[in-house]
Amino acid sequence: MKLFRRLSSALPALVLLSGGAALADDTAADLAAKASASHWGYDFLADLTTDIGPRISGSKAAQDAAAWAADRLKKAGFDEVHLEKFPVTYWARGAEEADIVQPRLQHLAVAALGHSVPTPSGGIEAEVVVFKSFQALRDAPDGSLKGRIAVITQRMVRAQNGEGYGIAVGSRVAGPSEAAKKGAVALVIRSVGTDHHRLPHTGLTLYAKDAPKIPAAAISNPDADLLERMAAKGPVKLRLKLENKSTDSQAVTVVGEIKGREHPEQVVLISGHLDSWELGTGAIDDGAGVAIAAGAAKAIIDQGLHPKRTIRVVMFGAEEIGGGPVDAYEAAHAKEAGNIVIAGESDFGAGRIYNAAVPAGSLGSPFAKQLTAAILPLGVDMLHEGSSHGGADIEGIHEKDGVPLVDFGQDGTHYFDIHHTADDTLDKVDPAELAQNIAVWASFAWLAADSDVDFRALSAPAGSAK
Repeated sequence: MKLFRRLSSALPALVLLSGGAALADDTAADLAAKASASHWGYDFLADLTTDIGPRISGSKAAQDAAAWAADRLKKAGFDEVHLEKFPVTYWARGAEEADIVQPRLQHLAVAALGHSVPTPSGGIEAEVVVFKSFQALRDAPDGSLKGRIAVITQRMVRAQNGEGYGIAVGSRVAGPSEAAKKGAVALVIRSVGTDHHRLPHTGLTLYAKDAPKIPAAAISNPDADLLERMAAKGPVKLRLKLENKSTDSQAVTVVGEIKGREHPEQVVLISGHLDSWELGTGAIDDGAGVAIAAGAAKAIIDQGLHPKRTIRVVMFGAEEIGGGPVDAYEAAHAKEAGNIVIAGESDFGAGRIYNAAVPAGSLGSPFAKQLTAAILPLGVDMLHEGSSHGGADIEGIHEKDGVPLVDFGQDGTHYFDIHHTADDTLDKVDPAELAQNIAVWASFAWLAADSDVDFRALSAPAGSAK
């Protein structure tokens, strides 16, 4: 019965797919074919990871990357390119060590969590208390971890759409403050990732205002297994040393536009984020995303196309550290938020796109039917409506300003094997899969920008003011 309901709910999209070819936009189809054959996006990514490399927000490398990307967009023929600067805290990773010292010395593969405070200069040595889930730590009595190091070994579930990340990431984001409230002197977590490699996954941690700031780090998944097994046999003592530092700095967002020929004030926003963690070279997170967004627009430029509306490519400068940087972009563009007709962000690597979510109410529009016809030959055979998550950098303009979103579902089965690790390098990107992404985004951007569809009106409840 459940299977029947799932199939029934999918029928409108399936019917649309079977009939969409009759409404095919020849321009979009030709654009998709040309974009699929172009090497510009892959060359952009290869040069970004080679010439610049890792780009942690606030670093000189990140600032250099912004200047480099702006120059690349100007040479690509964008009508306007500019930089938007804003203040951030630059967190610099220093030396980091983690060792089991009792019952027997064993070295662990460790990475400080982003924006963790450092340990005292001599490090911290204390007995560990292992929790197999973040919830178990939260349930621990106040004061029960006084003078100890809390360890969370919660595992992340592998899923094609990456949904296991949202469940497991709580240990990283909120774990340090929860541990501190219980009296812990440090927190060590199992990496938020699905691999079995001896490579730790970093990522941002956020400190609560009502708790002490304690050092926090992730160890590789095999090392977390080891620590869990050892703790089951008896007391374990761990030594942790982190030497990271924080200073005030500046981040940079890069913006490039193809100006609309009839309604230049109306904007179709496509994006990725230029910053990356510095363990690898930021190829899948999110060099691929900015290459996809820029590559999609470049394909439109190369075809000599001039859409009715403006296509804006945004390479956000501080996605990995969230919060204030996202607010900075929203504040800078608050007056024009009502003119952003639709937005999307590519921030899930370069795995093949297999489905698309368009704003509520738009599934039966000519735009959606033309989009279906253009991307079906690219292997995108599921189109549905009701998109609500277009990417971390644009969630704010959706929630606060009502900007409609598009969301392309990618195959992320192996994405979290690599995410935030030293393995995030160019060789993990399949050029053909990257080209497929660029072709899908180019089709979408062209069709949305060259149409008059009002996504806000289509998604508005019946009887409400448009």
